[in-house]
Amino acid sequence: MQTREMAVLMRDALLLPQGRVEVRVVDPGHLRMVADVFKGKYALAFATIRPRGSPPCYPTATQCDIIDFNQLEDDSLSIVLEGRQRVNILSAAQAKDKLWMARTLPCRNWQEEPIKGEFELISAALEQFYEVNPDLFELYSQVHLEDAAWVSQRWLEVLPMYNKDKLVLVNQPDCHKTLDFVLQLIKSHVD
Repeated sequence: MQTREMAVLMRDALLLPQGRVEVRVVDPGHLRMVADVFKGKYALAFATIRPRGSPPCYPTATQCDIIDFNQLEDDSLSIVLEGRQRVNILSAAQAKDKLWMARTLPCRNWQEEPIKGEFELISAALEQFYEVNPDLFELYSQVHLEDAAWVSQRWLEVLPMYNKDKLVLVNQPDCHKTLDFVLQLIKSHVD
């Protein structure tokens, strides 16, 4: 596997492969970064902010594409990102314009697998979650409620947990621990 240089956009959120997130970009440096990504100068990675450390993000990130953008009324830019490939940040440095550039190495995405048995409850609960959160649902042209990996990753993106705890689950070789965790969480709220 080859390393690759990427610009790093850090937020207090999690984005995983096939997930989508809308981000507001205000800072001139970040606006220039968006332009450079569109020009193909480098790829973009979305990373979760870490309270202390350098770089100020966790080493697990997701290479992403900008799939949509809109200028907002206050002249800031809203961009919609879609996660593509999980990556590990091997090293990072902050440029003069305060942007972070990182040397990354791709890691294996979770494999698609059918959701079945008692885990279908997780899929149904995610569908209900999207019904009451239409702004999130609208980001997706299609949902994959039949895919255990897709459903697990969407739950990790939206669950109100500490990011460091989410990343323990993200760094598992497959979605099974996340499925178990979310199922127990749902069952504990049903009982």
